[in-house]
Amino acid sequence: MAELFVGIDVAKAELVVAQGPSGAVSTVTNDETGVRALAAMLTQAAPTLIVLEATGGYELLSVTMLAAAGLPVVVVNPRQVRDFAKALGQLAKTDRIDARVIALFGERVRPPVRPLVDDAVRELDALLTRRRQLLEMRQAERNRLAQVVGQGQRQRTVKQSLKNHIAYLERELAITDSDLGRMIRESPVWREKDDLLQSVPGIGPIVAQTLLAELPELGRLNRRAIAKLVGVAPLNRDSGTWRGQRTIQSGRTTVRAVLYMAALVAARRNPLIRAFYQRLVAAGKPKKLALIACMRKLLTIINHLVRTGQRWRVQPLLPSPTNR
Repeated sequence: MAELFVGIDVAKAELVVAQGPSGAVSTVTNDETGVRALAAMLTQAAPTLIVLEATGGYELLSVTMLAAAGLPVVVVNPRQVRDFAKALGQLAKTDRIDARVIALFGERVRPPVRPLVDDAVRELDALLTRRRQLLEMRQAERNRLAQVVGQGQRQRTVKQSLKNHIAYLERELAITDSDLGRMIRESPVWREKDDLLQSVPGIGPIVAQTLLAELPELGRLNRRAIAKLVGVAPLNRDSGTWRGQRTIQSGRTTVRAVLYMAALVAARRNPLIRAFYQRLVAAGKPKKLALIACMRKLLTIINHLVRTGQRWRVQPLLPSPTNR
């Protein structure tokens, strides 16, 4: 039988489903009734792969129900699909076209199906996302407060309003941090991993929680694959005899952001990372580049510790170069 690659363009209200790059296109509602009917239809069609783009959470219901039906479903980065469409010269954009492009992407690229995260991980991720939103709002309000000048009645009213909102956001942050801590403590597996991660100098509670929620592959991949997944692997930019500067990009930006802060701390507090950073700087490497290298080394260390269940030691046992 011919292989069937299904592409689904996800919107808030509906799903546009393409059964192959040039096959039939249908539309179902993005709710339990519509997705249940879609799962029944696709179960009968027996597709090789079903591909959806990550769309800020609107895809979660479909992914969960299709996976529960035993169907091979994978969520891909929308940027990859857009770049793929541009490479094909496909500039027009409609829901039907997008669904067919996604199906063709699945056929040509064949992204691997990964195990889905469970409800507890999604809940932890939602709390972390809310925490980031609260931090951003608090900083925005603090910036506005600093811009209010003058001592008139209106200025005083605005200042008080801003101060009240900042105080509210700080209370919400405290509640969110408390909820995060409670979730970790109530799960024996998470509690053990959290304790293991925080044993590494430079890894604090928020970094550990972010890694638990947004990098479930930690400890399951080798050092190269995990670095590429996060987006800290240097990418070549060479052509002929010209050698361009290596750069990092894509990957999981939220994980990369907390790893950067962890590397800043580790470059001062972690003896192994500090020595590594100082050696790179002494060799003439720019400080920012040295920090990115520290991020990658720190990720390699914690990936190995999670895989082996070891806690941090001053000289942690790292895997040999042949089996990293």
